[in-house]
Amino acid sequence: MSDGDPVTHEGTVLVGHDFEAVEGRVVVEDGNVAAVEETAVDSTDIVCPAFVNAHTHIGDSVAKEAGRGLELDALVAPPGGLKHRILRSTDRAELVAAMRRSLQYMHDTGTTAHVEFREGGVAGVEAIATASEGLPVESVVLGREEVAAMEHPFAAGFGASGARDANFADERAATREAGKTFGIHAGERDPDDIDAAMDLDPDHIVHLVHPEQHHLDRLEQEGWPVVVCPRSNLVTGVGLPPLRDLLDRTTVALGTDNVMLNSPSMFREMEFAAKATDASAVEVLRMATVNGAEVAGLNCGLIEPGRDARLVVLDGDSNNLSGVRDPVRAVVRRAGAGDVKRVTEPSDDGGSLPS
Repeated sequence: MSDGDPVTHEGTVLVGHDFEAVEGRVVVEDGNVAAVEETAVDSTDIVCPAFVNAHTHIGDSVAKEAGRGLELDALVAPPGGLKHRILRSTDRAELVAAMRRSLQYMHDTGTTAHVEFREGGVAGVEAIATASEGLPVESVVLGREEVAAMEHPFAAGFGASGARDANFADERAATREAGKTFGIHAGERDPDDIDAAMDLDPDHIVHLVHPEQHHLDRLEQEGWPVVVCPRSNLVTGVGLPPLRDLLDRTTVALGTDNVMLNSPSMFREMEFAAKATDASAVEVLRMATVNGAEVAGLNCGLIEPGRDARLVVLDGDSNNLSGVRDPVRAVVRRAGAGDVKRVTEPSDDGGSLPS
């Protein structure tokens, strides 16, 4: 196969914004979806947009399942939370190796991009830049703790811990001047920091577990995207986000949050979101694909002409998926790593990218 030759992926293709199940093939040219051809094919595969994990902290991959019994602030609040103490005491080589393994696991479970709130200032940004070298997962990195982290060439912006920690006005001004992204945690444990976060006019808000009516009104008026992390919220005991209220007002994306608390598997996050809330399977799949891509500033997340060809191909005849009647519900509520046949990137020739 020469450069520029079309690549095809056949099976049941989940097409467009509503993920219509179409029997046929996806034609990929020059890294983009060129066409979706509806035709009879000899394949039971399910072809789905690859996932975008819209909120991660993968530095704490060195501390999986640490902190049993600790509440939210004791676990992750800067600067004295368990996570931050572990990060400060971890050797850089160990940190990089652990992050690299989490990135590979993301790819193995269908994720080709993530938005990372990266602790450690400039050194933290440089660590994930090293960890991601040669891997097929795009890290959209929001530096933390100092403006210089946002200014690093590998950083896409700044990820603020929350308005109760500082006012972050300087960081917001710096990201705006640089044309980069400003994200902020808000409303995770209570509503007290939400107004201050919204006053910064962020590019997106993470968590929003406890919005009050006036916050929802502001959200609808301003249209700030929200990233929810329901498994993390459950683990830390803060409750679940009011997903229906959020979905009815703005773009909502899905993230897995801290690796110390949850695996960075979008399959697990989707299943939990679909079964613990009244969000439909289509809404949840949007949260895990095109809505995450919007937060990350990427041209993927849907199978339609012109989109980047980031795809996950599932074995529809696996022991887990054989007999499925609704492929969208199957992807969201049932599928897992064992069903993944290949994950493609725009630079791919049709097979899986190397580890």
